[in-house]
Amino acid sequence: MKNFFFLLFSLQISFSQNTFIPSDLQLDKSLSAAMMKIAVDLGIDKEFNTEEDGPEKISFAVIDLNKKNPGIGGVYFDNFIYPASVYKMYVAAEVLRQISQGKYSLTTAVAVKSPNDVDKSSEISWDPRPLLRDGDTVTVGYLLDLMITRSDNSAANCLIDLARRENINELMHQYHWEGSEVTRKYLSRKFEDSSYVKIRSTETCALHAADFMYRIYTNQLVNPWVSQQMKSFLGRQLDTTKLQPGLPLNAMFYHKTGWYSDWTHDVGIVDDGNIRYVIACFLPIEEGKARPIMKELSKRVFEYFGATKK
Repeated sequence: MKNFFFLLFSLQISFSQNTFIPSDLQLDKSLSAAMMKIAVDLGIDKEFNTEEDGPEKISFAVIDLNKKNPGIGGVYFDNFIYPASVYKMYVAAEVLRQISQGKYSLTTAVAVKSPNDVDKSSEISWDPRPLLRDGDTVTVGYLLDLMITRSDNSAANCLIDLARRENINELMHQYHWEGSEVTRKYLSRKFEDSSYVKIRSTETCALHAADFMYRIYTNQLVNPWVSQQMKSFLGRQLDTTKLQPGLPLNAMFYHKTGWYSDWTHDVGIVDDGNIRYVIACFLPIEEGKARPIMKELSKRVFEYFGATKK
């Protein structure tokens, strides 16, 4: 009984009463309670100390796609946190929106220019594609694939310049994702455009990231073409070291990962043909320690939805 009341109290403080929940999603308190129990069991319901941002909490959300009226729940899912490479998916969405508007195409050539060519090594060591260098000419489609599947920072910088941050953030505001604006490129502030040198670092929360994935799943991210293109890129993700190890082999995972210093994240759509849900997990924990936690969390979340499906 003591544990039951603790979970209820924890649930009350796990999200703000003023949190904006998208109109086509319903806040599911029983789902949040179940996710809080998992978080408590794994010891991630507390504050963690990060070197750069000090005390920080997780930001975790799930959306049940098995129901006719999808419910969303989670733990501190409106807590804003540094997203590392996860916010590259927001960049990709705006690039694809501009393509769908006819401004350019997936085969349009883009010249790579310094200082955007920041990568010194590949984020995925076994990926054979060479690092981008000043003077290279590649297509928009190639940059999108590098940015999403390999989490290439140089590709992200090129595409942020192509799409322009003001346009990316216009898209963010369209869906009420205020606070998750793309403010920075992946390079030192001394190389930033003058208007972005002193801007705050980019943040996001699990609620916004989960809603982003939900819109992809339902073909509502801009339009069906953009949604399906996003799903195609996310389905080719090369980093399978975080939430994916906790999933059964027959489950497809369309996702974007991120990791840097004290942050390890994974956001995506799980679909095994029977069990379907969105999961957005942002942990203020360095990658080596976070991986086993994420594997177990992923396993338990899948088992939870499997049990409720019966």
